[in-house]
Amino acid sequence: MRFLSILLLIVLFAAAAVAGYLWFSIEKPFGRITAEGVFVDVPHGASQKAISHLLKKNGIIRSALAFEIYARRHPKRTLEAGEYFFDHPVTGKEVFWKLANGEVYQQPFKVKEGETIIDIARNLQDAHYVPADEFLKAARDVTEVLDLAPTAKTLEGFLFPATYNLPRKATPTELTTMMVHKFREALRDLAPDRVPDASLLPVVTLASLVERETPKPEERPLVAGVFTNRLQKGMLLQCDPTVIYALDAVGKYQGTLTLKDLKYDSPYNTYLFAGLPPGPIGNPSAESLKAALHPAQTDYLYFVANAQGGHFFAVTLAEHNQNVLKYHQLLKHEPAESPVAVSASSQPSASAHKGKQ
Repeated sequence: MRFLSILLLIVLFAAAAVAGYLWFSIEKPFGRITAEGVFVDVPHGASQKAISHLLKKNGIIRSALAFEIYARRHPKRTLEAGEYFFDHPVTGKEVFWKLANGEVYQQPFKVKEGETIIDIARNLQDAHYVPADEFLKAARDVTEVLDLAPTAKTLEGFLFPATYNLPRKATPTELTTMMVHKFREALRDLAPDRVPDASLLPVVTLASLVERETPKPEERPLVAGVFTNRLQKGMLLQCDPTVIYALDAVGKYQGTLTLKDLKYDSPYNTYLFAGLPPGPIGNPSAESLKAALHPAQTDYLYFVANAQGGHFFAVTLAEHNQNVLKYHQLLKHEPAESPVAVSASSQPSASAHKGKQ
């Protein structure tokens, strides 16, 4: 009897010790995380047991058994697949909820307004996400935008400017898919009643010209109005950024446009070819898309920079030439007649063009 009592006490002490260890394992931080941190990639379809041992193997948790028992106490929560990053010791409980909430590792990456697919590819490579040529290859797959641009050669114009939280190992196709999805979201917000179809391509193309012509959101409807008026009258758009885009695509843009550049033979050269270019020349912002969807109703046909970040607008070529003179006077810091303030709802404001005719 005495022996059984002692044996029972030993069992109770052992059970208490195991329970204490399991509690300690799940409630107290564990691990010696290096300054570089530790990445753990949880594969799709992995069981709780497999995940527990993976975390133990990587030094994130103290006890795989304690973690698995804690996970079983929360049967309605699933441990999400993905790559997780740990930069300091945490408790087993915190590890569980990090995985249960799907707090996968992400880094912010910004696509700036007006950037081209070449710009985005370079920036992704510089940030060590993917090689530029691999992203450009993915951006030439137009499957996702065939309903919007059946003649498109690339995803130019449809990679929406925004800050994206990217996983460390995102593929180029995953990146383009994310950006096109964001474009469609923006389009639904701007034109909820519009059914996406091929008629949208001219809108996106116009928006990309507006984006590159003026940095001022309040001027964009006015610039869109000028281009719309010129299109309706069969006038050449004479938009410098379209020439820059054509030259940059073949590595010939040197940072400034010359008279020779304006004669460069490309369907994107709006000094030579009438109408809109065959596709967008960059990825426009929501403000530029809105301007292209709703151009300002004006009689303006010309605009030129005012050396103050905005533009002078004119109805006639004579007025435009006067504005060009003002521009050059301002560049030389000579007195010039101040531009007349106009309302964005009735008259345009635009960007740098010296001689649209």
